[in-house]
Amino acid sequence: MYLKTDRLFLREFVFDDWTAVHAYQSDPLYLRYYHWLDRSEADVREFVQMFIDWQKERPRTKFQLAVIHRADNRLIGNCGIRINDPERREANIGYELDSRYWNQGYATEAARAILQFGFSELNMHRIWAKCVADNAGSARVLEKLGMRLEARELKKEFIKNAWRDHLIFAIHERSWLG
Repeated sequence: MYLKTDRLFLREFVFDDWTAVHAYQSDPLYLRYYHWLDRSEADVREFVQMFIDWQKERPRTKFQLAVIHRADNRLIGNCGIRINDPERREANIGYELDSRYWNQGYATEAARAILQFGFSELNMHRIWAKCVADNAGSARVLEKLGMRLEARELKKEFIKNAWRDHLIFAIHERSWLG
């Protein structure tokens, strides 16, 4: 699978991508919204291998793609969609980027391509996403995509010695087409 935007390519992961993923996942800025304290090479290899394994599933319900910066052909993150309920045509999206590429519209651009794929190719009715409430940048991305805040899950996840709230955003096909 391959998606193209103005500034990005989104493509299937290959195993050698783990080194670029390890580089950005080792950044303290990246780690602040995760329960991990650090990311070992083994952790990241397993993480990338999981995405590669998803490519082999039939029927395929999980698409997590490497985000490639077109100008320098550099892997800068990942973005994907996972079908949660095929009968209800519901899926969720997720993304992460190298912190050097934050606040430049790349996450929105990648996630917009994934939403388009979800609605047009996967025929989803509803697509949702969650983020840690403290992650204002991620919440802004979801709002820019036209997703609406549906819920706040209080004290949902224990991260860095504190319970954190989650925000749940969603968009329906009618609003996306709309």
